[in-house]
Amino acid sequence: MVVSKGKAPSAQETFMQMAQASGLRGRLLVTIGMLILVRLGIFLPLPGINRAIFAEAVKNNSVVNFLDIFSGGGLSALGIFALGIIPYINASIIMQLMTTALPTLENLQKNEGEAGRRKISQYTRYVALGWALLQSFGISIWVQGTGAVVNPGIGFSLETMVALTAGSMFVMWAGELVTERGVGNGASLLIFVSIVSGLPRSLGSTIALAQADSSRVGGVLLLLSIFLVMIVCIVFVQEGTRRIPIISARRQVGRKLYREQSSYLPLKLNQGGVMPIIFASSVLILPSFIGQTFASNQIVASVTSFLAPNTWGYVLFYLVLILGFSYFYSSLIVNPVDMSQNLKKMGSSVPGIRPGTATSTYLTKVLNRLTLLGAIFLGAVAIIPTAVERATGVATFSGIGATTLLILVGVAIETSKQIQTYVISQKYEGMVKQ
Repeated sequence: MVVSKGKAPSAQETFMQMAQASGLRGRLLVTIGMLILVRLGIFLPLPGINRAIFAEAVKNNSVVNFLDIFSGGGLSALGIFALGIIPYINASIIMQLMTTALPTLENLQKNEGEAGRRKISQYTRYVALGWALLQSFGISIWVQGTGAVVNPGIGFSLETMVALTAGSMFVMWAGELVTERGVGNGASLLIFVSIVSGLPRSLGSTIALAQADSSRVGGVLLLLSIFLVMIVCIVFVQEGTRRIPIISARRQVGRKLYREQSSYLPLKLNQGGVMPIIFASSVLILPSFIGQTFASNQIVASVTSFLAPNTWGYVLFYLVLILGFSYFYSSLIVNPVDMSQNLKKMGSSVPGIRPGTATSTYLTKVLNRLTLLGAIFLGAVAIIPTAVERATGVATFSGIGATTLLILVGVAIETSKQIQTYVISQKYEGMVKQ
């Protein structure tokens, strides 16, 4: 595994360029403004709900606690932005699956260029709208079941559906605006801000626990040091790539003869990023939800207890799901057959490997090994926080788990890279003008 490195501007130079470059400064203002606006919308409450009764009903709800990671506490607060970016994320996942399954969508993505990608984006918005309507209807029924609604009925369901769907569509628009006119990926930054908003509360409760019980200070320090080591490992794995050497054949254009050129094909160690953990966590939320709904059924109760958090059944099932989703998501991102065909069309090949089927077989083997290593790493990152929490007894760090760490580190790396790209481009533009 080779970690790709490049010369990047220093932190001081980056900030100086950000202050001087009007284009980058405008993008940063758009990004910060939209993130603040979305964050404020979480605290606009839905009408007709008794907040005290609802807060007591969802205090220990595992499903709500998990979804609050992506909505920044909007679901437990039940604001008009309670759904947040969740419907758009679900729609994006559905469209990715449908693109690989339906030839029409696959043709739009591969052969229609920018126009095809815009059509797929438009279809994704329609799916997000339908998903938001479905989820808002489910939330309206669920909230009425808690007894927190002042005037339950069809009228409340319609009002809730309109408010939550409109809020979700606004958040989706804000994310796309940040992607187009701001800095970084809008959807990822919205999730990033939602996670960061919950960190002060988690850290504050942990510090309060250490102050109340001095015997747990050592456990808190151990947990902090382990999280710091995990952050370093996440950065290393996220940036890690396997470079497969590529040789371009000698070719002649007119009277000019081009010699053989060598390059490399980079394959990331962790192709799926945080998505396998998100998928696995979403599946593991279902037993808790079903157990709460059908608590009287003995079979459901036994399965729910077997897959309860921090049990061996939960850990083993979690690891199996992470492994399966890692291979599944890697197959969606990288297609060895397409890669081998593209190399053959360009007159390039892997040294010692025949073009065509042999190349695709070789790339498949390399990709499978990389995916296995990445899945093992994701499994370790997912399990270590739980194991340390059980050993130290500091359970208040549960909000800062594997999913949140991977999202925070991944989004921070990608956003910093994009800022550095803008800084470098502004620097070169200034040199050209001179």
